[in-house]
Amino acid sequence: MKVVDTDKAPGAIGPYSQAFVANGFVFTSGQLPVDPVTGSMPETIEEQAAQCAKNVGAILEAAGSGFDKVVKTTCFLANISDFAAFNGVYAEYFTSKPARSCFAVKDLPKGALCEIEVIAEA
Repeated sequence: MKVVDTDKAPGAIGPYSQAFVANGFVFTSGQLPVDPVTGSMPETIEEQAAQCAKNVGAILEAAGSGFDKVVKTTCFLANISDFAAFNGVYAEYFTSKPARSCFAVKDLPKGALCEIEVIAEA
């Protein structure tokens, strides 16, 4: 197994890694919409979804992978009424249409509106 760590995505806010490469796959931790440079989060669901995807992309790149190799995503929404807006942004990044689970949760860390984790080919 290989730990993936990049400063182009936010660092872990707990006892976990950004991602691991194991058995030919990349397993990312959930990525919040935190800008890795400023530590701030945008306000709208569209901006937050884009930042989550950018963070995932940076980790995939650091692992030698990319959006085109994503086979499964899990998406968390703080409010299911954001589903359509989230999908609009999600579709811009995950163009290969990987398998996906998407559901609302009671709360997300740091008050985020969304979070994305992925499994991809390395």
